[in-house]
Amino acid sequence: MSFPNVLTLIIDRRHHSLPAEAIDIARNLVKGAAPVTLSEKEAVDIPFSLSEKGAASIETIRATLAPYKVDTIITKNRGRRKAVLIADMDSTILTGETLDDLATLLGLGDKIAQVTKAAMNGEIDFATSLRERTAFLKNMPEKALEDVYQNLTLNAGAIELVQTMKANGARTALISGGFSWYTKRIAERCGFDENYGNELEIKDGKITGNLIGDILGPESKREHLDRLCEERGIKLKASLTTGDGSNDIPMLKEAGLGLAFHAKPVVRKEVPQQVNFATLRAHLFAQGYPASSFIEA
Repeated sequence: MSFPNVLTLIIDRRHHSLPAEAIDIARNLVKGAAPVTLSEKEAVDIPFSLSEKGAASIETIRATLAPYKVDTIITKNRGRRKAVLIADMDSTILTGETLDDLATLLGLGDKIAQVTKAAMNGEIDFATSLRERTAFLKNMPEKALEDVYQNLTLNAGAIELVQTMKANGARTALISGGFSWYTKRIAERCGFDENYGNELEIKDGKITGNLIGDILGPESKREHLDRLCEERGIKLKASLTTGDGSNDIPMLKEAGLGLAFHAKPVVRKEVPQQVNFATLRAHLFAQGYPASSFIEA
């Protein structure tokens, strides 16, 4: 018997092992077939049918397995591997927020962090919040950008995600509501094919506090998704997007597989497919890649 859907269970292998009990519970919830191991004690697939009478919803499954710190993602068996990847940068590919890190270095941490938090939670308009935060940087030295860059940390699995998808023919893009000064460098570090961000104006070695050109915000991210899919000649269902903030919601909801990665509450309310515990490796498992096929950093 063939099953049209797959429930993938994933844990953060750095801190936990996938409990057999959690697998049994998940299998019973979806009336699924025998699990298929993607990574020993880290990730399994459970084939099942969404139309099966009594099968639980993704929300019920996620809530039931949350005490085990297990992430649950449901996909269709057909077309699991995506041909386009678009990833947010701050708090997704990177562990932190570059603008906040810059503000902390310059002694402006509290002022800017408050605005960032409000923007990522969808409490204030993104474009307005970005201009406000950028204005705080007026007359600060350009060298501060490099100082922050030297201390940026990639989230676990970032390079594996990008390189494995590229090795399998996917087009990859890093798209951020932050500064292009950082997206260019992080994209090169991970191997993204393209990168986009907001251009910070710098004159005579100092940040002016202004941005050049239009703001790259929520709708811009979605428009880049549409463009990349059109250029590749694929439908949106063949795309994967990932992000954590409210400005990622449009692209997360439109993609074939949009994963809210350790996301803000407002995002988790809007986006049903979520990675709340595991690393970015979860994005590969969700596509059916076994760990043995990952291109490691």
